[in-house]
Amino acid sequence: MRKTLLLLVPTIALSACTWGITLTDEAKNVHTAWHGDVSACRDLGKVTVSVQDHVGPVNRNDIKVRDELEVLARNEAATMHADTIKPLAEPVDGSQAWGAYSCGARPVGEERRRDAGTSQPQQPGSAGGAQTFPVKGS
Repeated sequence: MRKTLLLLVPTIALSACTWGITLTDEAKNVHTAWHGDVSACRDLGKVTVSVQDHVGPVNRNDIKVRDELEVLARNEAATMHADTIKPLAEPVDGSQAWGAYSCGARPVGEERRRDAGTSQPQQPGSAGGAQTFPVKGS
């Protein structure tokens, strides 16, 4: 029984890290400009968000940390009436700065996905293109 408990506690602790970080209804309209030009947009300010990037001595999955940072940034930007966010720097120790912008619509040529080094998205089915789908309703 004691061994089972010792194995379950870290598992539960690690899985609990994503509980409570969900995209709000308002934030569903906030888009992420990964490589888009936001120079034509109105700068509404800066949002800095943070999450746990490790639990004790165990580092959390980098992709989950980045996804949670994006969700939190979109949630915060929605409270500022922004419709677009753009990362200002890479995450450091579970914290990341984002710019919040009002663009009126998506920046030209930008999708809500990370394009591989280009600001022009490829059409699904074209050479090298891929179709993306939202995960967990985001």
